[in-house]
Amino acid sequence: MSMIRDLRAVVRPSRPSLRKDGGAYDTTRDPATPSAVVDCAVYRDGRRVETDTPLTPQEAMRRVRRDGGFVWIGLHEPTEAEFAGIAGEFGLHPLAVEDAVQAHQRPKLERYDDSLFTVFKTIHYVDHDRLTANSEVVQTGEVMCFTGRDFFITVRHGGQGSLRGLRRRLQEDPELLAKGPSAVLHAIADHVVDGYIAVADAVQDDIDEVETEVFSPGRKGTPRGTDAGRIYQLKREVLEFKRAVSPLLRPMQLLSERPMRLIDPDIQKYFRDVADHLARVQEQVIAFDELLNSILQANLAQASVAQNEDMRKITSWAAIIAVPTMVCGVYGMNFDYMPETHSRFGYPVVLCVTVAICLGIHRTLKRNGWL
Repeated sequence: MSMIRDLRAVVRPSRPSLRKDGGAYDTTRDPATPSAVVDCAVYRDGRRVETDTPLTPQEAMRRVRRDGGFVWIGLHEPTEAEFAGIAGEFGLHPLAVEDAVQAHQRPKLERYDDSLFTVFKTIHYVDHDRLTANSEVVQTGEVMCFTGRDFFITVRHGGQGSLRGLRRRLQEDPELLAKGPSAVLHAIADHVVDGYIAVADAVQDDIDEVETEVFSPGRKGTPRGTDAGRIYQLKREVLEFKRAVSPLLRPMQLLSERPMRLIDPDIQKYFRDVADHLARVQEQVIAFDELLNSILQANLAQASVAQNEDMRKITSWAAIIAVPTMVCGVYGMNFDYMPETHSRFGYPVVLCVTVAICLGIHRTLKRNGWL
């Protein structure tokens, strides 16, 4: 049972890199392998069977049927024609094959005769110096897994989420790989969910930054209400994150709770840990969505209050300017019998009275908070 105790250390050595260029994620194909096949290997007693030349999926399957073990085939964005031969060799269900080729599938778990078909959405955080209304926060991809009694096939779509490093780490633990394809399925599920945790932590930092800026007082030179575009963009990215996380929770619960003959009992219990971590991420994402709604409403309220304050100031100054405008309008009518028109002190008296009224109105409005 020492293999089971060391399971987490094997599949979870570190959090995924959050570098914009993908960091350690290797999305290139091995030039020695044909077509969309990234890697194809036979594993027997937990160890990779070395060959002088790269194996084709058909050759690998013939070896497994003859000598035992299982074959693990990794593909990247195969076409229908490229995947047809593999699907026929391993007896994959046409509906699952169609989903694997077309991509853009919802996370799910489906059972077809002697195989399981699992879809994972991978999430990659995109680094940025400053969040803007056009910033891309997360990038998504897909990993689709066919789990059989003696085979495991991964079909990956998108530039992120390479499984090359995960394969190397699993090959360093023969005891784990000896458990068969179900051990690989768990390792991939754990790898994907660990990626969710890392992205959730990074998105939390972005939300904290936006929240601080929205509620920080006295941001000189920044028009109030201009953060709405940034908040809305971040909300859209969180929604994309939610679409990857929420539908996967039920499949992980099924894998951890319902006995399946293709899943080793020693491995099945560790799907509970994956489901638990996934539930925590789902709670975070839901909280992100609700918090962004509150921040957006507060930001719009701030913009409305700012507009009201501006209108009050404009109205106040209009009321003050109305006094000299009215006085000048009256005296501009050139009637013969106007007050103080023939007095030596008429002009300064009218001017002083006008200024006094304007100052009185200004003082009253300022005391009431309009200016």
